Amino acid sequence: MSRMRRGILHILAWALATAVAMALSWYGVRTVLTDTAHEPPRALPAPDPTPPPSLPPLPPLPPAASAVRPSPSPPAPSPPVPPPVAASPTGGAVRSFPVRGGRAVFALGETSATLVSAAPDEGWRMRVWKQDGWIRVDFTAGPRASSLFVTWNGHPPLVRTVEN
Repeated sequence: MSRMRRGILHILAWALATAVAMALSWYGVRTVLTDTAHEPPRALPAPDPTPPPSLPPLPPLPPAASAVRPSPSPPAPSPPVPPPVAASPTGGAVRSFPVRGGRAVFALGETSATLVSAAPDEGWRMRVWKQDGWIRVDFTAGPRASSLFVTWNGHPPLVRTVEN
């Protein structure tokens, strides 16, 4: 029996040492993950170009966007789009579009566009819709809203902003 008792003690000692090692390892991993997992996302810095030109009629709004109410008067047309500020890896121009409520950065190619980043200002919320042929970015704060529309259905990408 003493041989059996020694074997059981060895197994218990091994199990205890394994449990302690696992606990210490998990504590170290948890500490590292806690310090890095909750950092807020960072927006890409982009120069502040002049606002983009106006576009043809807007694409239909998705059902989720019905909470954004249009203003009673039509928006004024925007000035022309500035020259590109950088080149994207796909060969398109990367442009930043600041509006009241935030900023959106798009890579504008010859036949399509891609949203690179969008960041709302403090106190504003952001929503993004993407479909074949268009992208919409809304920044909202209470009754105030700013929208960026990029369309490219059969033509080069065009950017339009609407602020209510």
